[in-house]
Amino acid sequence: MKLQGAFTAMITPMKSDGSVDYDGLRENVRFQLKEGIDGLVPLGTTAETPTLDERPGEEEDKIIQIVMDEVHSFESKNGKKIPVILGAGSNNTKDAVAYCERAKKFGADAALVVTPYYNKPSKEGIYQHFAAVSKTGIPILVYNIQGRTGVNITTDTLARIAELPNIAGVKEASGNISQMMEVIASIKSKKRDFAVLSGDDALTLPLISLGGDGIISVVSNLAPSIVSKMAHKALEGNFDEAREIHYRLLPFFKAAFVDGNPSSIKYAMNVKKMPAGPCRLPLVEVAPEAKKIIEKALADCNL
Repeated sequence: MKLQGAFTAMITPMKSDGSVDYDGLRENVRFQLKEGIDGLVPLGTTAETPTLDERPGEEEDKIIQIVMDEVHSFESKNGKKIPVILGAGSNNTKDAVAYCERAKKFGADAALVVTPYYNKPSKEGIYQHFAAVSKTGIPILVYNIQGRTGVNITTDTLARIAELPNIAGVKEASGNISQMMEVIASIKSKKRDFAVLSGDDALTLPLISLGGDGIISVVSNLAPSIVSKMAHKALEGNFDEAREIHYRLLPFFKAAFVDGNPSSIKYAMNVKKMPAGPCRLPLVEVAPEAKKIIEKALADCNL
């Protein structure tokens, strides 16, 4: 399995009473597949996973089952493989292992495992965390996002992790282009199947131009075909067209995070009459000024 192209970090649509909108989720998944997205990432940060009920048979299990059912149905009709990378992160290694095992049980293609947050483990602690989840047997995509976890996975530590079994690549959301170049130069150059995906929509084009593989995108919740086209044009080496799309979307790349994630993208989807709804506390609807910025960006980007 090659993780390349555009993958959507899916929102969890909610009804006005705060319950999960399962019909809306199914509609969103079908929209993504119809629009040609390369893969789906449910139960990540953008899905408000910390607020979802993880008990067996409850919200998280139902979300996974809907995504898997729709993907399998699409694959059987179209003969195209659509990878599902299931969010499986925790700051408790035991729980992260259990989430990876759940991903494997449901038939996900990979598990997205974030650096343990809040605990701020040492380099050795980070390595041992990923060593534990790698033993579950499902491909692991390492998620490096210091802004949310408080800890950066340095390139030397990631190089050690990359030598573990079942490590498929990294979602790089450090925001540090120099570090991303180090990862490509020192790890991907030696392990060609090690995927390096951007975790920041605005850095998709720069990262691919440096040798990266694509994006796990928030913006593609609303515009999957356009984000996917940009990624593929860049991967093909057609940087003129990729750059044109990048600058077309740039205002929305910024607006989609103007008042937090997923609050901002959910507001944009609500404006476009897509299933999204409210967020669950502690997240709230975006502020009035942010609404204006998002609405203007939608208009300016012709979305």
